[in-house]
Amino acid sequence: MQDSTKRQSALDNAFALRGGFLASMFNGPSGVAGGAEPGAPGAVFGDPTTEFFGGAGRPDGPTVPAGAVPGGGSPDLDPAVAELGRVAEQTHRRTATVRAEQQRLADLLGRLALPVSAMDFESQLRSYEPRPYPDGPPGAEAEREPRWEDFVPPERTGEPDAAPTRRLLDSGYQRELAQARLAHQRALRRFRTERAAAPDPAEAAARLAHEQAEQARARAVQEYNDSLEECRRAYREAEPAAVESLLERALAAAEAATPDLPATCRAVFRPLTRTAVLDLDLPPLELVPSLEGYRLSGDGEITPVPRPGADRAADYLRLVSRLALRALQAVDAVDTDDILAGVVLNGWLREPGATCLLTVDADRDALARTRLLPAVEFVEEEAEPGVYAAAEQDEALVQLRELGAAVSPDPYARAAVRPSAVAGAAVPAVTDLSCGEFAVLVRELFTRGGLSDWSVRLRGRSGLVATGSGAPGSALPGRWVICASRRPDEVGAPEVRTLAEAVEEESAGNGLWLTTGGFTEEALDLVDTEPYRRIHLADGAGFRALAETHLGLPLSVTAP
Repeated sequence: MQDSTKRQSALDNAFALRGGFLASMFNGPSGVAGGAEPGAPGAVFGDPTTEFFGGAGRPDGPTVPAGAVPGGGSPDLDPAVAELGRVAEQTHRRTATVRAEQQRLADLLGRLALPVSAMDFESQLRSYEPRPYPDGPPGAEAEREPRWEDFVPPERTGEPDAAPTRRLLDSGYQRELAQARLAHQRALRRFRTERAAAPDPAEAAARLAHEQAEQARARAVQEYNDSLEECRRAYREAEPAAVESLLERALAAAEAATPDLPATCRAVFRPLTRTAVLDLDLPPLELVPSLEGYRLSGDGEITPVPRPGADRAADYLRLVSRLALRALQAVDAVDTDDILAGVVLNGWLREPGATCLLTVDADRDALARTRLLPAVEFVEEEAEPGVYAAAEQDEALVQLRELGAAVSPDPYARAAVRPSAVAGAAVPAVTDLSCGEFAVLVRELFTRGGLSDWSVRLRGRSGLVATGSGAPGSALPGRWVICASRRPDEVGAPEVRTLAEAVEEESAGNGLWLTTGGFTEEALDLVDTEPYRRIHLADGAGFRALAETHLGLPLSVTAP
């Protein structure tokens, strides 16, 4: 009982010496919020909005005054209480540092949600405006042309009641005025004569240097605009180097909006499918804070409070989804002539090994839906764990999923996703194309072969099902159902029967199965029977022949 009374007295002295320090830290006279004992589990310190820090988020609050720490000079303060105050203050400082990191992440998320500015050719043109040569430094009276105002006779004083008209009739004033005009004319004539007869060599050299500098500026602007016009011509002709240069400029300009978050993005343009393949370097996983803060344990030790793994993964996915959307917006904004038919974006985590955490395969129409992404205000909710809302409700991730994106379920476990396409050769094998690229390639093959009213009914990684109509007398007359696949396995008889059923449902006249591989013997025998004579088959050799005929490309139907 006596020890308890003595400890309470020491605590009262500590509160008096600290001037409210411990009270503000523990939110109550009993030591912790809600009356818990100091150091009890669950007492998390670190709200940076308390009066201890003098304002929100200040990790550099006032130091502990003398008397509240060991060696402070107060003989009445219990050393254990002073040590507890010191450790509590250190807990606050560490937690404030964590909260500052969380605030930085929130700021990054807000800036990444802002729409990007279009960086097309028109915005990159430069203009030349000539700069006039300065006449001379202000106040240089010797080099200034004489002015009449400097020679006008001064007003007479001592005659306040004299009217201006009477002064003009004064013979004395008239003589002064005539002498002033004569003096001004002489000064003006002398100035002009001296300037014409003996020009200043230094001024002449300065004027010449100014004119040469202006001519150089004009030439530089003209040469830059000419080169830009040449790049525009090459871009409109879909030359890969020109398209890639324009895309990477736009991506670099978007990246410059957040210099504290480097996210390099490289572009490869494939004229075969008019598709750009983007490789986006994702930020390190450590960018998202792993702690909620710090607390005092029961034995007075500072213990970190980790964030739930799901919250941390949600914040990282929210960050990378905004980076991906920003890159897609930049590409869409710069492609003013609709050269691109689609974009494939892969998000790579490079350290320690390359892991694909995000992939998007968006066609031209889907790409336009990434333009409007309003800024989101993030509000901390005390009732839920984590700093922000659930990742599945985040607008950026919702937009990506509407584009058919594949996103890693757990980035911190390095759960990889399969890239939609890999930035490799400009003319890759058919099996290396993305779903969108494969659909574009098949459409080009058959529309140039005579089919119109092309409509894709089903599309997946293995292939697609589409319909089209050919004019009478063309190579493919009537209505057709097209099945195009790039599966490694051979197409069997059941698949051929399914195609025949689709022809009946679509009221089409013929069906064609196009594959990069081959067909089984049963499938080949089936199309020779009467019910299936409207079904036509084309294997890998036929695929290559169609590409050579209609596209002029030596297409490879298998991966090298």
